[in-house]
Amino acid sequence: MRHPILMFLCVAGAAALSGCQKASDAEVDRAIKDVNVIDESNLSDVMLTVGDPNEAVAYFQRTLSQNPDRIDLRRNLAKALVRAKKPTEAALAWQSVVESPEATSEDRVGLADAQIRANEWNKAEATLNTIPPTHETYERYRLEAMVADANKKWQKADSFYETALGLTTQPSGVLNNWGYSKLTRGDFPGAEKLFGEALTYDASNFTTKNNLVLARAAQRKYDMPIVTMTQSERAELLYTAALTAIKQGDVTIGKGLLEDAVDTSPKYFEQAARALETLNHGA
Repeated sequence: MRHPILMFLCVAGAAALSGCQKASDAEVDRAIKDVNVIDESNLSDVMLTVGDPNEAVAYFQRTLSQNPDRIDLRRNLAKALVRAKKPTEAALAWQSVVESPEATSEDRVGLADAQIRANEWNKAEATLNTIPPTHETYERYRLEAMVADANKKWQKADSFYETALGLTTQPSGVLNNWGYSKLTRGDFPGAEKLFGEALTYDASNFTTKNNLVLARAAQRKYDMPIVTMTQSERAELLYTAALTAIKQGDVTIGKGLLEDAVDTSPKYFEQAARALETLNHGA
């Protein structure tokens, strides 16, 4: 009688051990999958920040072809295309994301951004109109302001820029854009004020410095603003002021500024030298 009982216990024990082994294998598989997801996420972050933009596009295209249903890969491909300066393709990629049931308001913001980059302003406006007003983010209002600018709806643009300004801890970019908006409208004092404020947050941005000189020169303030600048930057800014002066009919002042630009530049400043030569021959 003992043998059948012993046999039963052995079989039961083996079955239990087999069950434990299967459970362990499943746990291992899950753990490996989790690690792979983490590794892939880290690689995606690298590709979208410091990796070569075109390599990132190829990577996400390849990975997406193997996992066509994953919306996160579609998002990353769209972001990579923007970073690779391929806005038309990026807009198509974002459109694919937005058409998914899993799409979010932030995805629509991404689509509008790509459409603006692709110079598809009407499409961008239509996309922004599909985003509920409860989605209040800096990026959304920055784009709303840009669209309002394009439509020359200045009051709306000012309102959107002001809202965007209150939603970011790095306001230099939106202040520069707002200043440029004022510059294009002919509000030169307003533009000067905004560019100056932008430089208090990011004193190294040459584009903002150049815009500041443009705003000041448009008011016939041709002296250099009191901002941090390298010798090369000073030469470039003098050149900007010179061209504006000449365009406004202040030729003598412009000529003096060109001479300063040539003398200030630490290397041969071909553009300024050529402009100065043209003026001298014209005289």
